[in-house]
Amino acid sequence: MKEAKVTIDRDFSIAETDPRLFGAFVEHLGRCVYGGLYEPGHPSADEHGFRKDVLELVRELGPTIIRYPGGNFVSGYNWEDGVGPVENRPRRLDLAWMSTEPNTFGTNEFMDWCQAAGVEPMMAVNLGTRGPDDARRLLEYCNFPGGTELSDLRRSHGWEKPHNVKFWCLGNEMDGPWQMETKTAWEYGRIASEAAKLMKWIDPTIELAACGSSSRNMPTFGTWEDTVLEHSFDHVEYISLHTYLNNYADDTPAFLASPDLMDSFIEEVVAIADAVAARRRSSKRIMLSFDEWNVWYRTRRKNEGRVKLGWPVAPQILEEIYNMQDALAFGGACISLLNHADRVKSACLAQLVNAIAPIMTETGGPAWRQTIFYPFKDMSTLGRGTVLQTKVVSPTYETTYYDPRGTSDLRFPMSEVPYLKVSVVHNRDEDCITIFALNRSLDASLSMEALVRGFEGLVVQDAHQLRNDDLMAVNTKDAPDTIKPAPLEGVEIWGEQVRAKLAPASWNVIRLGVQKQ
Repeated sequence: MKEAKVTIDRDFSIAETDPRLFGAFVEHLGRCVYGGLYEPGHPSADEHGFRKDVLELVRELGPTIIRYPGGNFVSGYNWEDGVGPVENRPRRLDLAWMSTEPNTFGTNEFMDWCQAAGVEPMMAVNLGTRGPDDARRLLEYCNFPGGTELSDLRRSHGWEKPHNVKFWCLGNEMDGPWQMETKTAWEYGRIASEAAKLMKWIDPTIELAACGSSSRNMPTFGTWEDTVLEHSFDHVEYISLHTYLNNYADDTPAFLASPDLMDSFIEEVVAIADAVAARRRSSKRIMLSFDEWNVWYRTRRKNEGRVKLGWPVAPQILEEIYNMQDALAFGGACISLLNHADRVKSACLAQLVNAIAPIMTETGGPAWRQTIFYPFKDMSTLGRGTVLQTKVVSPTYETTYYDPRGTSDLRFPMSEVPYLKVSVVHNRDEDCITIFALNRSLDASLSMEALVRGFEGLVVQDAHQLRNDDLMAVNTKDAPDTIKPAPLEGVEIWGEQVRAKLAPASWNVIRLGVQKQ
């Protein structure tokens, strides 16, 4: 058995978690919308065509904000196609996913769905094939009360009150050659800055995220953020970043170490943003919107996983089936986000239903939870509060992570990777502490001793784990509970000392009640 020690102190914190840290993503991609959250005629569909079984799972999952409508899709999207009488809406070829978009679900339907799910909407504007003028027109349609052409158009469509969308993304992955109308950093920075100006002149209460690099491996990473923020610094509150963890190399230890590179990515983007601020002698701090993150590799590089011939409607693409080891790497990413709550104020799990998603459905049939559902649920429901600093002393290992980009063969040597990855959140309102702990050892249990300073009367309220002897095990329609949380037995407390035995390759959550101070 390996041994690890964790020191936690009430007086040493990172930051309060922002509610938007626990977001997700809905794109017009595959069966995410059609056959996923929206399926008129389904036995569980409500009067809007929303699947109530999916809504129940979304509420259980606990996302707080949903990014829409893309993603790659938004870079060719005309928002006007998705509003007004459904029978008058055009069918369009979607060049992002080589499918046909019927436009029967659009902006107003999304707003109604968000209300039904109890989540905040996050809207993205098209800065690919369109520009600043179209962005401000969409904002006026959504947020202006009435008395203008576009606000009255919304009212004529049946939505009398404004949607009051407060968080907006200025395009998507505009550094990527796969994007419709890719731009250089200079081109995008200018367009994003002008769109931001126009949008805030209409509604100065909104918050805006500029596009950062599509991944840490982009050849323009670093210079892209620097140039974009030089243009848009005064007009935006956030810079975005995207990461998809992979196991292309079929190397589980490296895969489970990969969330540590997510930590590096965050810290590098923070450094670049603060350098731009320093050059301006500005006290303003640009926050981070990690608005695409997940595990994704099986359906990513092979064309048959991404595209179906014949321009179909809602094709079965990007339907990643997640196993136990995927859930472990995913849990590590959750910990990385929590531990950077001082600067990552918004994050979106990509996506929500069917396409690289925690929720799967059968069109016309049932819905069920994928393995990654559970770590996200733990983070979103138990991660609200103040993230505390942790000092971790753990055995380590060395590995090399493989992360290809195009024709490049990128390998990242990683030394001194701790077997224990941990985050701790103190919820003052509920008088509790939650320890999120990932044991990355594949063959050894980990004895974790935590010294929890500054809290009195510690008691175990709940302790559970997610693990399976078979790291390839998955949840399916016929066996939806193969992977699910189980009690973590034997958590012991002596005063300020908490001891737990973490099974090999396991995600663990320990919730401790504390006395009020």
